[in-house]
Amino acid sequence: MTRPLILDVGCGINKLPGSIGIDRNARSRADVLCDLDHFPYPFRDSSFDGLQAIHVIEHVSDVLKTMEEFHRLVRAGGRVFLATPHYTDFSSFCDPTHKWHLNSFSFRYFGDDNAGYGYYSTARFREKKVRVKLLALWRYLGFELLVNAFPRFRRFWEHYLCYVVRGKVMEFEFEVLK
Repeated sequence: MTRPLILDVGCGINKLPGSIGIDRNARSRADVLCDLDHFPYPFRDSSFDGLQAIHVIEHVSDVLKTMEEFHRLVRAGGRVFLATPHYTDFSSFCDPTHKWHLNSFSFRYFGDDNAGYGYYSTARFREKKVRVKLLALWRYLGFELLVNAFPRFRRFWEHYLCYVVRGKVMEFEFEVLK
């Protein structure tokens, strides 16, 4: 059985072992150097079984075009894994290279629950998993478990509580639909 081919976008110095890494920084461990804001990336359509972008999406110039490029690169049924700060976390705003401040519903434009904005992009992803990590105090008190176990509670938290019970990091796993 062959190992899945994974693209590690913005791999930096912590490239996923066995993956193909791309980054714009020559000091990274990237296999391919490219500007992540210039499309298309130097790979054929559906070249990868999966893709990961760890703390990358908040740095790109255009989230919609970047997600469309991820969609182009990953085969139907493949997985896309993203991690990014929640907009209420200190790190979201203290890093001057962050261009976007996202919440756990920011990627719904690409799925079934697109809030009527599905016309912004034809790229489609099925949300397989969303995990929100909270600041340590709230995690120890069990609040993180509630936010992640119940989607309706997560929506309530995003609407009413997230400025008090602040988020830290969000992890998303999507299935590519073609």
